[in-house]
Amino acid sequence: MPVPDALLADPAVAGPLGSLALSQIRPANATMGLRALRWHESLMRLGVTLPFFLVHDVGMIFGVPPEQREIVSRCNPSELGAPKTPAQVVARLVDGYTRTLTELADSEASRRAGQLKLSDDLVAAVLGRLLGVVAARAQGRPAYASRVPVDPAILERIEPQLSTLYRSVERTWDTGALETLELARLFVLTLADSLDTDTLRLFGLLGADAGASAMSQVDLLAAFQSPEANDIVNFSLEILPSVLETKTRPAAGTSLTQGYSGIGNRGSIDSMVLTELAWDDAELARRLFDNEMLYYVREQSRDEQRRIHILLIDASASMRGDRTTFARGMALATGKKLLLEGEDVIFRFFDSRLYEPARAKGDRMPTAYLLSFKGERGRNPARVFAELSTELELLKTRDSRAPVVHLFTHAALYIPRDLVANVRQLAHIAAVFILPSGGKLDLDYLDVLDAHWVVDHETLSARGARGEAAKSILGASEGVRRGLAGEAPPPSAANPDAPPASRRMTGKVAQP
Repeated sequence: MPVPDALLADPAVAGPLGSLALSQIRPANATMGLRALRWHESLMRLGVTLPFFLVHDVGMIFGVPPEQREIVSRCNPSELGAPKTPAQVVARLVDGYTRTLTELADSEASRRAGQLKLSDDLVAAVLGRLLGVVAARAQGRPAYASRVPVDPAILERIEPQLSTLYRSVERTWDTGALETLELARLFVLTLADSLDTDTLRLFGLLGADAGASAMSQVDLLAAFQSPEANDIVNFSLEILPSVLETKTRPAAGTSLTQGYSGIGNRGSIDSMVLTELAWDDAELARRLFDNEMLYYVREQSRDEQRRIHILLIDASASMRGDRTTFARGMALATGKKLLLEGEDVIFRFFDSRLYEPARAKGDRMPTAYLLSFKGERGRNPARVFAELSTELELLKTRDSRAPVVHLFTHAALYIPRDLVANVRQLAHIAAVFILPSGGKLDLDYLDVLDAHWVVDHETLSARGARGEAAKSILGASEGVRRGLAGEAPPPSAANPDAPPASRRMTGKVAQP
C-alpha cells in the first residue's frame, strides 16, 4: 500500500524510507524490511548513526540467505539529482556502492552468516563492526530524525514512491555516507574477510542474550573485536558437541513415589542392596559408619532438587593466554550442559573483587559477556570469598534452592581455609585448577571442596589433550552433581579437617 500522506509529510518517516531510493538490495518479502528497522534502531542505541538504506542493504547481505534477496536498483539514479549533488554524481556513487555490495555478498563471512540465520542482535553487531568506520568518518548530521512505525504495510509496494520520498528532505548526509563508504571500501572489505564465522556459529549454539540493553550489544561488539575471544571460541566449539546431546534427566531421590533410577549411598533400609548383608558384622558396621552402604535410589523430578549453579571464573592477570581460554571455554560448556539439564545458571567473574552476576535466561547464555570480559583490578582471593560468603548468606534468606559453586581458577588461588569452610557451609564447591608451567597444586583447603580437578601445563598446551581433559572433567562433574542431587544441604564445617565420607567419595582429583 502507498505511504499515507500524513506520514509522507513527516520527515522522521519520509527521511529513512526515502533513503531506500539509494538501496541496491531488494528482499524477497517486504516484511523483511522490519528487521532492518530493528537493526537501524540497535545501531543508533550504540551511537552508530548511518542512513537507513546502508543498514538495510548490508544487513540483508549478512542476515538473509542469498535466495531471499537480489542485488538490483530500487530506483533510477537519474531521478535522484539535487542542487548540491547532481544526478551524475549520485549515479557514480551508486555504481561504486553496487560493486562494494557485490564484493561483500561474495565474501565467505556473508555466505556462512546467511546459512546460520543470525538473530537481529547479532546482525546489528556485525553491522557495527563493519560500518562503524563509515559512521565515524561521515561528515555532518542527518537532516531528519528516524521514527518509522513498525508496520509491514508501509514497506509494501513502496518503490513507486521512493523518488518522491527521497526529494522530500535534504540528502547531503545520505550521499555523503556513500562517499565515505567508497573511500573506506578496502577497509570495510578487509573487516568482512576477517569476520570470525566460528564466533557467529558459537552464538548460534549458545545464544546471545543481547536484547535487554545497549550494554549487552556492546559486549557483542567487543567479542568480535577481542583477539582472545577467537581462541575461546575455537576451544568451546571443540568440546561443545559432547555437551549438546545432554537432556534433562530425573534426579535420584529416596522418596517412595517413583521407580528406581540407580544405586547411591543414601536411602532407607527397605531399599538397601541385599548383597550388603553378605559382609561380616565388623565390615558391615564400618560401611554403615562411613556411609558406604549401597541403596537403590528412586527417580525425583528436577523441581524437587531446587539447585542454583554459580560459575565463578578467575579473570585476574594470572589467567592470561591458554589458562583463560581453558577456563572460559569450560565455563561456557558447563553452563550449556547445566541449562540442557534444566538447571539455573549464574556466571560471575572475579579478580580482586567479585563482579556482578550475569544470568542465563531460558536457553540463552550471556556468551558475548563471557568472551569479552576483562578484569584489571589485581588479585585478592580472600576478599572475593568473603564477598561470596556474604552474598550466599543473603541468597539463602530469599531463595530456598541449594547453591552449587563451580570455580575455574589458577592453581595459586591462596584462600584462608576458614573462608573456604564458611562458603562450604552455604554451598557445594567444585573447582578446576589450572597449573602454570612447572607448577604444582599445594593448597590447604582442597579437602574442604566437594570435588576438584587439575589441568597441568603440558595438557593445556597440547590441543588434542586439552580437549580430552575438558571432556573428561565435564563427564566427571556430571557424576559429582548427580551424587549431590539427593543430598541434604551441606553439613556444618565446624570440623573441616574431618570431611564426611560422602565428600571424600566425590572429591577425587582427575589429573589429565
